[in-house]
Amino acid sequence: MDFQNIKPANMEIKILGTGCSKCKALEKATQQAIEQSGADATLTKVEDIVEIMKYGVMTTPALVVDGKIVLKGRVPSIDELVQIINK
Repeated sequence: MDFQNIKPANMEIKILGTGCSKCKALEKATQQAIEQSGADATLTKVEDIVEIMKYGVMTTPALVVDGKIVLKGRVPSIDELVQIINK
């Protein structure tokens, strides 16, 4: 069995952002990347500034995968997001 190609079950992905255009763009691109990668992932949007600050994020949008901040302050390409999801 090839364990390198096994994806974790039900990944938790969060978009941290207050609703600006970049935050919305990251949410849309992340949804497309999840679909392209075929990942079993739950995508949620966190708009509450108090919740966002709990992550120590000062620049939005930010992307959190399974509790870890993996990206902040920019909207990456869908290909880059697929690579992040597949890690």
